[in-house]
Amino acid sequence: MTTEIQAAAEAPQAAGRSIPMSLFVFAIFYGGMVCIAGVLGNKQVAMGPLAVEAGIFAFLMLVVTASATAELHGRAIANKLVLYGFVPLIISLLLTLLVLGIPASHEMAPERLDAFNLMMSATPRIWLGGIVAYGVSQLLNVTIFSWLKAREGRGLLWFRGAIAGVLSQIVDTLIFITVAFYGVFPIGNLLLGQMLAKVVLSAVLVPVVITIMVGIGRRLDEPSRRQSLNG
Repeated sequence: MTTEIQAAAEAPQAAGRSIPMSLFVFAIFYGGMVCIAGVLGNKQVAMGPLAVEAGIFAFLMLVVTASATAELHGRAIANKLVLYGFVPLIISLLLTLLVLGIPASHEMAPERLDAFNLMMSATPRIWLGGIVAYGVSQLLNVTIFSWLKAREGRGLLWFRGAIAGVLSQIVDTLIFITVAFYGVFPIGNLLLGQMLAKVVLSAVLVPVVITIMVGIGRRLDEPSRRQSLNG
Protein backbone atom coordinates (compact mmCIF):
# COMPACT_ATOMS: atom_id res chain seq x y z
CA MET A 1 0.00 0.00 0.00
CA THR A 2 2.82 2.37 0.89
CA THR A 3 4.50 1.63 -2.44
CA GLU A 4 1.30 2.42 -4.35
CA ILE A 5 0.87 5.73 -2.52
CA GLN A 6 4.47 6.69 -3.22
CA ALA A 7 4.08 5.81 -6.91
CA ALA A 8 0.91 7.90 -7.14
CA ALA A 9 2.66 10.85 -5.52
CA GLU A 10 5.60 10.60 -7.89
CA ALA A 11 3.45 10.21 -11.03
CA PRO A 12 2.76 13.96 -11.56
CA GLN A 13 6.44 14.73 -11.15
CA ALA A 14 7.35 12.11 -13.71
CA ALA A 15 4.73 13.50 -16.08
CA GLY A 16 6.14 16.97 -15.61
CA ARG A 17 9.63 15.76 -16.51
CA SER A 18 8.32 14.20 -19.73
CA ILE A 19 8.32 17.66 -21.36
CA PRO A 20 11.75 19.32 -21.45
CA MET A 21 11.73 22.72 -19.80
CA SER A 22 13.12 24.38 -22.93
CA LEU A 23 10.26 23.00 -25.03
CA PHE A 24 7.71 24.18 -22.47
CA VAL A 25 9.17 27.71 -22.45
CA PHE A 26 9.59 27.83 -26.24
CA ALA A 27 5.97 26.74 -26.78
CA ILE A 28 4.60 29.52 -24.56
CA PHE A 29 6.84 32.09 -26.21
CA TYR A 30 5.91 30.84 -29.68
CA GLY A 31 2.19 31.16 -29.00
CA GLY A 32 2.64 34.73 -27.82
CA MET A 33 4.60 35.69 -30.93
CA VAL A 34 1.96 34.14 -33.20
CA CYS A 35 -0.71 36.35 -31.63
CA ILE A 36 1.26 39.62 -31.53
CA ALA A 37 2.70 39.40 -35.06
CA GLY A 38 -0.53 40.46 -36.73
CA VAL A 39 -0.99 43.41 -34.39
CA LEU A 40 2.55 44.68 -34.93
CA GLY A 41 2.07 44.33 -38.68
CA ASN A 42 -0.24 47.35 -38.65
CA LYS A 43 2.79 49.63 -38.44
CA GLN A 44 5.43 50.06 -41.11
CA VAL A 45 8.90 50.96 -39.91
CA ALA A 46 11.64 52.65 -41.89
CA MET A 47 14.87 50.80 -42.66
CA GLY A 48 16.80 53.43 -44.53
CA PRO A 49 15.02 53.87 -47.87
CA LEU A 50 12.91 50.72 -47.31
CA ALA A 51 9.70 50.24 -45.37
CA VAL A 52 8.83 46.96 -43.71
CA GLU A 53 5.81 45.95 -41.65
CA ALA A 54 6.79 45.66 -38.00
CA GLY A 55 5.29 42.17 -37.70
CA ILE A 56 8.55 40.91 -39.21
CA PHE A 57 10.20 41.16 -35.80
CA ALA A 58 7.68 38.76 -34.26
CA PHE A 59 7.87 36.47 -37.29
CA LEU A 60 11.65 36.33 -37.01
CA MET A 61 11.21 35.26 -33.39
CA LEU A 62 8.90 32.49 -34.66
CA VAL A 63 11.59 31.43 -37.14
CA VAL A 64 14.24 31.41 -34.43
CA THR A 65 12.07 29.55 -31.92
CA ALA A 66 11.09 26.86 -34.43
CA SER A 67 14.72 26.43 -35.51
CA ALA A 68 15.93 26.29 -31.89
CA THR A 69 13.30 23.64 -31.19
CA ALA A 70 14.50 21.64 -34.18
CA GLU A 71 18.09 21.96 -32.96
CA LEU A 72 17.32 20.75 -29.44
CA HIS A 73 14.38 18.37 -29.94
CA GLY A 74 14.31 17.38 -33.60
CA ARG A 75 12.37 18.20 -36.74
CA ALA A 76 9.20 16.32 -35.80
CA ILE A 77 8.75 18.25 -32.56
CA ALA A 78 9.47 21.57 -34.31
CA ASN A 79 6.86 20.78 -36.97
CA LYS A 80 4.32 20.04 -34.23
CA LEU A 81 5.14 23.39 -32.63
CA VAL A 82 4.40 25.12 -35.93
CA LEU A 83 1.14 23.21 -36.43
CA TYR A 84 0.00 23.87 -32.86
CA GLY A 85 0.70 27.54 -33.57
CA PHE A 86 -2.41 27.56 -35.76
CA VAL A 87 -4.51 27.23 -32.59
CA PRO A 88 -3.67 30.63 -31.01
CA LEU A 89 -3.50 32.19 -34.49
CA ILE A 90 -7.02 31.15 -35.47
CA ILE A 91 -8.52 31.69 -32.02
CA SER A 92 -7.06 35.20 -31.83
CA LEU A 93 -8.54 35.89 -35.28
CA LEU A 94 -11.97 34.65 -34.19
CA LEU A 95 -11.81 36.70 -30.99
CA THR A 96 -10.90 39.76 -33.04
CA LEU A 97 -13.95 39.24 -35.26
CA LEU A 98 -16.11 38.74 -32.17
CA VAL A 99 -14.90 41.94 -30.49
CA LEU A 100 -15.27 43.92 -33.71
CA GLY A 101 -18.84 42.67 -34.01
CA ILE A 102 -19.87 43.59 -30.44
CA PRO A 103 -21.20 47.16 -30.16
CA ALA A 104 -18.81 49.51 -28.40
CA SER A 105 -19.68 51.17 -25.12
CA HIS A 106 -21.13 54.68 -25.40
CA GLU A 107 -18.48 55.78 -22.93
CA MET A 108 -15.65 54.90 -25.32
CA ALA A 109 -14.15 57.93 -27.02
CA PRO A 110 -15.00 57.94 -30.76
CA GLU A 111 -11.40 58.56 -31.80
CA ARG A 112 -10.25 55.54 -29.79
CA LEU A 113 -12.96 53.36 -31.33
CA ASP A 114 -12.03 54.50 -34.83
CA ALA A 115 -8.36 53.79 -34.15
CA PHE A 116 -9.15 50.32 -32.77
CA ASN A 117 -11.39 49.41 -35.71
CA LEU A 118 -8.82 50.69 -38.20
CA MET A 119 -5.98 48.73 -36.59
CA MET A 120 -7.81 45.46 -35.98
CA SER A 121 -9.88 45.27 -39.15
CA ALA A 122 -8.56 43.53 -42.25
CA THR A 123 -9.94 42.05 -45.43
CA PRO A 124 -10.53 38.28 -45.65
CA ARG A 125 -7.71 38.10 -48.21
CA ILE A 126 -5.24 39.63 -45.76
CA TRP A 127 -6.27 37.19 -43.02
CA LEU A 128 -6.09 34.25 -45.43
CA GLY A 129 -2.71 35.38 -46.73
CA GLY A 130 -1.34 35.63 -43.21
CA ILE A 131 -2.52 32.16 -42.23
CA VAL A 132 -1.24 30.45 -45.39
CA ALA A 133 2.07 32.33 -45.36
CA TYR A 134 2.61 31.45 -41.70
CA GLY A 135 2.09 27.72 -42.18
CA VAL A 136 4.10 27.31 -45.39
CA SER A 137 7.03 29.54 -44.40
CA GLN A 138 7.42 28.13 -40.89
CA LEU A 139 7.31 24.51 -42.02
CA LEU A 140 9.77 25.37 -44.79
CA ASN A 141 12.07 27.01 -42.24
CA VAL A 142 12.12 23.86 -40.10
CA THR A 143 12.66 21.67 -43.17
CA ILE A 144 15.61 23.70 -44.47
CA PHE A 145 17.19 24.05 -41.03
CA SER A 146 16.89 20.31 -40.33
CA TRP A 147 18.20 19.39 -43.80
CA LEU A 148 21.26 21.60 -43.31
CA LYS A 149 21.84 20.06 -39.88
CA ALA A 150 21.70 16.55 -41.36
CA ARG A 151 24.11 17.62 -44.09
CA GLU A 152 26.54 19.81 -42.12
CA GLY A 153 26.24 18.33 -38.62
CA ARG A 154 25.73 20.19 -35.34
CA GLY A 155 28.17 22.97 -36.20
CA LEU A 156 27.46 26.30 -37.92
CA LEU A 157 24.23 26.90 -36.00
CA TRP A 158 24.25 30.58 -36.93
CA PHE A 159 24.69 29.77 -40.62
CA ARG A 160 21.91 27.18 -40.71
CA GLY A 161 19.57 29.55 -38.90
CA ALA A 162 20.35 32.44 -41.24
CA ILE A 163 19.88 30.42 -44.45
CA ALA A 164 16.61 28.88 -43.27
CA GLY A 165 15.37 32.26 -42.03
CA VAL A 166 16.21 34.12 -45.25
CA LEU A 167 14.64 31.54 -47.56
CA SER A 168 11.51 31.09 -45.45
CA GLN A 169 10.96 34.86 -45.23
CA ILE A 170 11.23 35.19 -49.00
CA VAL A 171 8.51 32.56 -49.38
CA ASP A 172 6.45 34.18 -46.62
CA THR A 173 6.55 37.52 -48.46
CA LEU A 174 5.68 35.98 -51.83
CA ILE A 175 2.67 34.13 -50.45
CA PHE A 176 1.30 36.87 -48.22
CA ILE A 177 1.53 39.79 -50.63
CA THR A 178 0.29 37.73 -53.58
CA VAL A 179 -2.72 36.32 -51.73
CA ALA A 180 -3.55 39.60 -49.96
CA PHE A 181 -2.98 42.19 -52.68
CA TYR A 182 -2.64 40.64 -56.16
CA GLY A 183 -5.14 42.32 -58.47
CA VAL A 184 -5.80 45.12 -55.99
CA PHE A 185 -2.76 47.16 -57.03
CA PRO A 186 0.65 46.50 -58.65
CA ILE A 187 2.68 44.47 -56.15
CA GLY A 188 6.11 44.33 -57.82
CA ASN A 189 7.74 47.16 -55.88
CA LEU A 190 6.10 46.07 -52.63
CA LEU A 191 7.39 42.51 -53.10
CA LEU A 192 10.91 43.70 -53.87
CA GLY A 193 11.09 46.11 -50.95
CA GLN A 194 9.63 43.68 -48.42
CA MET A 195 11.89 40.84 -49.56
CA LEU A 196 15.02 42.96 -49.40
CA ALA A 197 14.17 44.28 -45.95
CA LYS A 198 13.30 40.84 -44.58
CA VAL A 199 16.40 39.23 -46.07
CA VAL A 200 18.61 41.86 -44.44
CA LEU A 201 16.85 41.50 -41.07
CA SER A 202 17.00 37.70 -41.24
CA ALA A 203 20.69 37.66 -42.13
CA VAL A 204 21.59 40.13 -39.38
CA LEU A 205 19.32 39.13 -36.50
CA VAL A 206 18.68 35.39 -36.82
CA PRO A 207 22.30 34.19 -36.33
CA VAL A 208 22.63 36.18 -33.10
CA VAL A 209 19.21 35.40 -31.65
CA ILE A 210 19.21 31.67 -32.47
CA THR A 211 22.62 31.25 -30.83
CA ILE A 212 21.28 32.92 -27.70
CA MET A 213 18.02 30.95 -27.73
CA VAL A 214 19.67 27.56 -28.16
CA GLY A 215 22.06 28.44 -25.33
CA ILE A 216 19.11 29.35 -23.10
CA GLY A 217 17.34 26.13 -24.05
CA ARG A 218 20.35 23.99 -23.17
CA ARG A 219 20.69 25.78 -19.85
CA LEU A 220 17.01 25.22 -19.07
CA ASP A 221 17.37 21.50 -19.80
CA GLU A 222 20.65 21.08 -17.92
CA PRO A 223 19.14 20.32 -14.46
CA SER A 224 16.95 17.52 -15.82
CA ARG A 225 19.86 16.19 -17.88
CA ARG A 226 22.10 16.07 -14.83
CA GLN A 227 19.31 14.46 -12.81
CA SER A 228 18.85 11.82 -15.50
CA LEU A 229 22.57 11.04 -15.53
CA ASN A 230 22.73 10.84 -11.75
CA GLY A 231 19.59 8.71 -11.62
